[in-house]
Amino acid sequence: MADGRWRWLLPGMHVKRWLALSSVGLLVALLGVWVGLDGAPARWLDRLHSVLDARIDALTTTPRAAQATRWGLGLALGALGLGIWWWGLRRAWRTLVGILQPRASGRVWDVLARYALMAHGRRVVVIGGGTGLSTMLRGIKRYTANIVAIVTVTDDGGSSGKLRQELGILPPGDIRNCLIALADAEGVMTALLQHRFKDDAGNLSGHSVGNLLIAAMTQIKGDFEQAVQEIGKVLAIRGRVLPSTLKHVNLRAEMEDGTCIEGETAIVAYPARIRRMHLAPPDVEPPQEAVDAIKQADVVVLGPGSLFTSVIPNLLVRKIADALRTTDALRIYVCNVMTQPGETDGFTASDHVRAIEAHAGGRVFDYVLVNNATPVPELLERYRASGQDLVLPDVDRIRQMGYKVITGNFISQSDYVRHDPIRLAEAILRLAK
Repeated sequence: MADGRWRWLLPGMHVKRWLALSSVGLLVALLGVWVGLDGAPARWLDRLHSVLDARIDALTTTPRAAQATRWGLGLALGALGLGIWWWGLRRAWRTLVGILQPRASGRVWDVLARYALMAHGRRVVVIGGGTGLSTMLRGIKRYTANIVAIVTVTDDGGSSGKLRQELGILPPGDIRNCLIALADAEGVMTALLQHRFKDDAGNLSGHSVGNLLIAAMTQIKGDFEQAVQEIGKVLAIRGRVLPSTLKHVNLRAEMEDGTCIEGETAIVAYPARIRRMHLAPPDVEPPQEAVDAIKQADVVVLGPGSLFTSVIPNLLVRKIADALRTTDALRIYVCNVMTQPGETDGFTASDHVRAIEAHAGGRVFDYVLVNNATPVPELLERYRASGQDLVLPDVDRIRQMGYKVITGNFISQSDYVRHDPIRLAEAILRLAK
């Protein structure tokens, strides 16, 4: 259908049946009025018909012309009635959409169609943390509202680390980024939540407004998970955001030089490669909603994000890894575009896959999505100067490991080299068709 206003009549929208039912209801109501008034409306209509009939006969010269005039008048009145009904219905829908979704943009039928189609979209679970995860969510939310983001809660630096230490709450930073990424319309409110106080702001220095809001809501509700749900309602997010565990945990790393380091910030700063990651304490439980979401998903996506501090920590929660092994969902790992200093120096794409396998205790995905495009030389040189390089897409090695590989240009280049959210979402959901 070329005209977007008819898009909401497409199959699967579940609108036509209710329009038909409301029309039947209107006819039944009119029948009730006719019965209640003992057929008086019919007599009134007969009188009106007689007056109109007489006028038509007076204005026409032949019976054929009179009949044609009656048909024309009947069609005109029918079209006028349907037009008034349609106009009133549209205005009512527009008002309702404006009340329920004040930040929604576009024509009312486009808004209704978009929300209805997304409500019936694929069930997608994304697992990770950091900037990579929130970037991908911005693309996925354009195609489905059935999203569950399972986010690591091991951050111990910056604003999150301070709030964790001073208020005893789970680190909110990665959770905040995912909430904002899933917001229905990222405008002034999301800009406010991302605002970070400058270094001269006293005790507020370094804190983001969103982190403080989650901390405040946690105190109001007395529960971190409920606080996240409430902030999600404020932002009208498409989907849900869940921590990978509701227990306080730290990351612990065995380094290649034999040293054991605890704490995400210390691990990244230590000048040796990571051999093995652990959680402290090791046996933490995930929220049951996270496990259920993985089992019921159509698609589960791991990454992108820092390999050892954003992706793998979720898999160290044993029941999450177990759910990934047993789910019937399509399982995809999105490999990072660039290496990360202190974590994946010199890593190829197959090294990322091998590290996940080792920590998850086996295979937890079927497909590996790998970028094979190269950034512009100027941008690449700037990254190399800071100790980062392009992740080598050694596709043949990944295939030899038994995985299916999806390659393509999945990057967006501005001041940073990151995954393009739209290209990434399209590639993921194309596999799920």
